[in-house]
Amino acid sequence: MSKQLLRSGTSIGANVTEGLFAQSRNDFVSKLNISLKEAQETNYWLRLLHKTDYLNDKEFSSIIADNDEIIRILVATLKTVREKDANRDGE
Repeated sequence: MSKQLLRSGTSIGANVTEGLFAQSRNDFVSKLNISLKEAQETNYWLRLLHKTDYLNDKEFSSIIADNDEIIRILVATLKTVREKDANRDGE
């Protein structure tokens, strides 16, 4: 489980970094969507590790709060991109 957490958790940043150097707007959105999926998967592994007492309450609360903030940032960024695309298409 901890290896899965490491994989999904590090994939978030890797995909965001790839998105920063995307070849197109669609590529950028795709990388951020992958990051969002990985962040959601990370939440799953964190909850599982907490339920199995691998993470204590304090550790879990801190880490899940950080990951939830990452999710909020990704959602807000994707929403902004979609709104800009909609405004551009409506012109």
